Amino acid sequence: MAPPKKLKRDEGQKDISRFFLNTVPNESTGGEEGRVTGVEEQVGGAEVRDVRESNQPSASNSIGDRDRGSKHRKSGWDPDWLKNPKYSQWLYQTQHGMFCRICRQHKQAVKRGSPQRVFIEVPSQTFRKDVLDTHLRSEHHSAAFKAHTTLVKGHSVTAAFEPVVVIEHEAVVGAFKCLYWLVKHEIAHHTNYPALLELADLLGCDYFAKLKIGKSTNYRSHRMVDEMLEILAGVIEAPILQDIRNSQAVGIELDESTDVAVIKQLDVHVRYLDKEGVLFSQFLDLVPLPDGKADTIVTAIHKILDQKGIPKDKIFGLGTDGAAVMTGRHNGVVKQLCDTMPWLVAVHCAAHRLALVCRDASEKTAYMKTFRDHLQHLHLYFCNSSNRTEVLKAAATTLGIANLKVKEVKDTRWLSQHQAVANLQRNLPAVLTALAEEVQHNKCPVAKGLYSFCATYRFVAALHLQADVLPHLARLSKIFQKEDVNFLAVKDQVPVTIASIQRIKEAGHNQPPGSALAKLHHDLNDPRGLGMFNIRAEEERERRGQQSSGSSDQQSFWGRFCTQVMEPYLLQLVEQLNGRFQELHILGAFSVLSPQAARKLDQDVPVSQLKTLAKKFHPMDEQTLLEEWSSFREHLTTGILKDKNQMDVMKELTSQYDELSQLYPCLSKLAAIGLTIPLSSVNCEQDFSTMNRAIRLLGKTENKRLPAMLRRQMDCK
Repeated sequence: MAPPKKLKRDEGQKDISRFFLNTVPNESTGGEEGRVTGVEEQVGGAEVRDVRESNQPSASNSIGDRDRGSKHRKSGWDPDWLKNPKYSQWLYQTQHGMFCRICRQHKQAVKRGSPQRVFIEVPSQTFRKDVLDTHLRSEHHSAAFKAHTTLVKGHSVTAAFEPVVVIEHEAVVGAFKCLYWLVKHEIAHHTNYPALLELADLLGCDYFAKLKIGKSTNYRSHRMVDEMLEILAGVIEAPILQDIRNSQAVGIELDESTDVAVIKQLDVHVRYLDKEGVLFSQFLDLVPLPDGKADTIVTAIHKILDQKGIPKDKIFGLGTDGAAVMTGRHNGVVKQLCDTMPWLVAVHCAAHRLALVCRDASEKTAYMKTFRDHLQHLHLYFCNSSNRTEVLKAAATTLGIANLKVKEVKDTRWLSQHQAVANLQRNLPAVLTALAEEVQHNKCPVAKGLYSFCATYRFVAALHLQADVLPHLARLSKIFQKEDVNFLAVKDQVPVTIASIQRIKEAGHNQPPGSALAKLHHDLNDPRGLGMFNIRAEEERERRGQQSSGSSDQQSFWGRFCTQVMEPYLLQLVEQLNGRFQELHILGAFSVLSPQAARKLDQDVPVSQLKTLAKKFHPMDEQTLLEEWSSFREHLTTGILKDKNQMDVMKELTSQYDELSQLYPCLSKLAAIGLTIPLSSVNCEQDFSTMNRAIRLLGKTENKRLPAMLRRQMDCK
């Protein structure tokens, strides 16, 4: 029979490609080494069987039949090769050529050369014995045969691949560590990751060569880096989501903002408890919004909760920044969520409320509003001109003042006014000197106006008043900005701040020693400080040569300042704090879990608070809750919890490893709810700061990678 025509190169290559796309060797190893049963391969619709299944020669192997009248074999396949134990374990033939069964089953990574290897990825069409011997001695065949032998002897697949897997695993882990380091230090990873791997290789980490497979696969492309980032984010997120699902109660914080790429983003932060009762606050997700409407935000929230698998019946707290879209009475985000989850407790961010307290108190006191505006004008006057800044530095050097800078006052930076006032109080002589020099030498009208306002008794007194008041408000703001803040901060710290402000108001002329107001007249008369400016006038018109009515001594100035500025301003602060931080109906009811509530002889108030909580957080049984309280009260008055504060008591109740959570399940759930209700949305503000830094690293076109990037950067911190 005449041998079949050889396929053209292009046609053969197409058939081979189709062969590998449509066929997978169905091989299994049994008790006998190398035994393969039922091997069938489908090629272009035609069935091809292993030649060992049949002793009948096929058309494809007839070219290898020996010529009965000749001592030499013609070119082509020789069926006698399968009778030789040297080849029978691994060799098999198809209509396209010869393959190595063992090399294909235990395929080794390409170390060098073409990724299309003969006998493995492509068939061998050179039917000669020396070609078989060459493959038998090859490195990849030896490694594959070793792995196959180990598997047949009963060892696990992992043990068979262990030498290769360990080296490649080490290389991949090293690559992830390099990428993690770049993210941790907020270094652009797309551009610096390949360079970092090259540096590691230069320093002797030669196992990174395992990452290079062939000419195109090297684990360094942008797509590969993005996939590695997603893997890192998934590894970080998986245990967090599991802990959230296991928590008794969950609280979420919401805020929306526009990033530096001018895309509106919704940030979701979550609060939950672990099994030991420890409170955690974690970034959950960042979602781009087509618009800032309430319906769009609510839809995005439900989608996030469903995708993350967080049970909605465990969400009891919602913290927002108080924007109209969030807290609108008729169609706000809070209203829509409470309609579907009536047990939800919505809280206006305490840090935002405190900022509103400071702003409203200043705006309702005429002079303090003007005072605040002039602080900003001072900052702009010096920061917008390098020449003026140099004049200010020269004045500071002359007066022996270091690190002089006029700071900015902004509503969005809650501690900015405190920092600006503290800085200006220390450096006011240098500022006045610089302004006077600008007036004298450059005839600057802006400097003259600022000097005329600042070089007055009332301005200096207001500066000292703010120096005494703002530290109390700044301390409260720092507490509200803590990651794990809860309702106890309002219960404990707001009354302390109100009492401190009232003491300043009641002290009047007799301010306590060490306060800024107590040193006011001393500073005004200090010849090395404000005394050189001879500040006696109370109002600007007196500096223009127009004498005001009444006495012009410091005591009269102080009396008018107290009645016209200090007392109205402090009164407004106290009223604003009481109005914006009045004890909320639901949050105030959680005080029932304090030892003080248990020690009250009249238990009508604690019982009423428990009924309020049971009604809100349905389906909690009111009768069961009251029965638990009657027993738990003994622990608070005479038992193991009598010397603990409310925070420690609630932590003991929420710990699943403590017997209290098992004895009092309803009270345990109430404690978990109280701890997880967010008091602020400050964490979202911090997320937005991290988001803008991440955008600068990723680029404005990579917003889909932002959630993963944020997750890793939060974990790095």
